[in-house]
Amino acid sequence: MTMEAKAILRTARISPQKARLVADQVRGLSAERAVNLLKFSDKKAAHLIKKVVESAIANAENNQGADVDELKVKTIMVDEGPTLKRFMARAKGRGTRILKRTSHITVVVGAAK
Repeated sequence: MTMEAKAILRTARISPQKARLVADQVRGLSAERAVNLLKFSDKKAAHLIKKVVESAIANAENNQGADVDELKVKTIMVDEGPTLKRFMARAKGRGTRILKRTSHITVVVGAAK
């Protein structure tokens, strides 16, 4: 049985499209390298994903006694969460909807073979 640990951030206030850009950069990297890459990224999604990766690493270390140096990001998924619908006033008494999208970010880390 392979050792895996998982962490999920639900309803993060960032659009899935923007979060996937960052998730694609760290997929398959070693856990240490992924955290380092995310630390120096200016994107909002990088900060959120970094916290989830660190949580997954801590889960692996505490729950399964994994060696942190051996871990790598096995899977990282960004799914769409509930959308917040907002109203913006426009000219001539009209209004348009603004969709504030949310994301569910799932990270699975496991031992690199």
